[in-house]
Amino acid sequence: MDVKNLPEAANFIEQFINEDIENGKVTSIQTRFPPEPNGYLHVGHAKSMFVNFGTALKYGGKCNLFFDDTNPSKEKTEFVDAIRNDIHWLGYEWARECYASDFFDTIYEYALRLIDEGKAFVCDLSAEEIKNTRGTLTEPGIESPYRNRTPAENRKLFEEMRAGKYKDGEKCLRAKIDMASPNVNMRDPVIYRILHATHHRTGDKWCIYPMYDYAHPICDYLQGVTHSLCTLEFEDHRPLYDWVGISLGFSPKPRQIEFARLNLTNTVMSKRYLKKLVEEKLVHGWDDPRMPTLSGLRNRGIPAEAIKDFCSRIGVAKANSECEYSYFEACVREYLNAHAERAMAVLSPLKLTITNYEGEEELDFDINQTDENAGTRKVKFGKNLYIESSDFSLNPPPKYFRLKKDGYVRLKNAYIVHCDDVVTDNDGNVCEILCTYIPESHSGHDTSGIKVKGVIHWVNADTCVDAEVRQYESLLRDADYAGQDFSERMNEHSETILAAKAEPYLANAKDGTPFQLMRTGYYKKCTEGEKLVLSEIVSLKDNFNKKQ
Repeated sequence: MDVKNLPEAANFIEQFINEDIENGKVTSIQTRFPPEPNGYLHVGHAKSMFVNFGTALKYGGKCNLFFDDTNPSKEKTEFVDAIRNDIHWLGYEWARECYASDFFDTIYEYALRLIDEGKAFVCDLSAEEIKNTRGTLTEPGIESPYRNRTPAENRKLFEEMRAGKYKDGEKCLRAKIDMASPNVNMRDPVIYRILHATHHRTGDKWCIYPMYDYAHPICDYLQGVTHSLCTLEFEDHRPLYDWVGISLGFSPKPRQIEFARLNLTNTVMSKRYLKKLVEEKLVHGWDDPRMPTLSGLRNRGIPAEAIKDFCSRIGVAKANSECEYSYFEACVREYLNAHAERAMAVLSPLKLTITNYEGEEELDFDINQTDENAGTRKVKFGKNLYIESSDFSLNPPPKYFRLKKDGYVRLKNAYIVHCDDVVTDNDGNVCEILCTYIPESHSGHDTSGIKVKGVIHWVNADTCVDAEVRQYESLLRDADYAGQDFSERMNEHSETILAAKAEPYLANAKDGTPFQLMRTGYYKKCTEGEKLVLSEIVSLKDNFNKKQ
């Protein structure tokens, strides 16, 4: 790469990369996106994709899809397939697909080399005993009584571990580094453990598996990764990453750089808890529209472009912080406002009859008023309509500009109507509104001289279709409960289902199409059997900008 034409660094990661290029340490850029296939990706992974794929793209380099499949007890092919789908949905392409399991033989041979060079030993201590002898931040650890086994003895024991002679937890392989290191991760860490579990790719070939901290630098090196971009929790593990590379003589050795992960307020960002929600059937599945998984966001109707725009706006930082979920919603809302068609649906229908109107007509309706090239479509208007029950009041509060007894209101893109009378049931509930319309008040050609402040939407009762509307709130109750376990914060009312009336245009639209339902919110159209379903994407209410 020509050092005279380096891209301008937009963040600290790119500053490091530019330095490495200018110093001649690298000539091309290779990154990798390294998910573990133990669950579905969530919105936090979108930021990691943005950093890894985006950085490689900016420098004309390559980014691999690397599956960290070193823990067979939790990993499934189902998750591998879901991860592939999510990456493609976000519009990223990987240069090469590879797995830690592709390198198991080489990783094992490297372990034998460390043993032969006196840099690793087989330890008989249990996991609990290792933990108890690790020491503290102020006190050194205690060396294992097995630390000084000879290389020959360690090789023999390690080969027996591979052959399946020992039970899970009976022995492990530890790096021999420094039990007095100020970094606890360097105090003779475990690099191989015994695990009799069937692997989703290698089957029962192995009963020992490398630990992530050991496999990570090796797999990076074998892939040709130049910059291993990780989230901030791996910062304390970087000395071990470097120790493995230096001890095994990697040249050039990949450089690990950490960045802050994405944290959203009031959002479950842990695969362990997301898995718990699925297994305990607190949600409909990994792709439940309330889930922060990418499959859930896709099912909800969140555009991939809006997610990438959000990741671009929040940037890349060195320190962890928490981003308001309302800002994420604002990015989604902004994208949909520019791209989604407009339509009308009534979520709580109340019959409105125009007593002096006969026949029907077709009115012009803006497809998207923010796009001057979007044009219009036709909507049928007649005497029998439905309006929102909340758009009428028998006892209106002050400054109520919607419909009331003996009051006026404009019907969206249609006429001004006057409420003459109401029909109530035996309990006094309003079940029908009787109105007259003002013929001279046609929207766009109003010569009536009547001034009204309220405009309400409607659907034609003679042509509308039934629809099931699904509205969503956060899975977790508000952030005031942040100190509690997720299970104690579950919002039992996170999904609301309503029986609505919608204009037939929605029923005829392609499944997955997003719409702005006038005065209601953004919804995705889908069909289940013969049923029209309108699933909420995001409300019209922009809480984030109001906070600003």
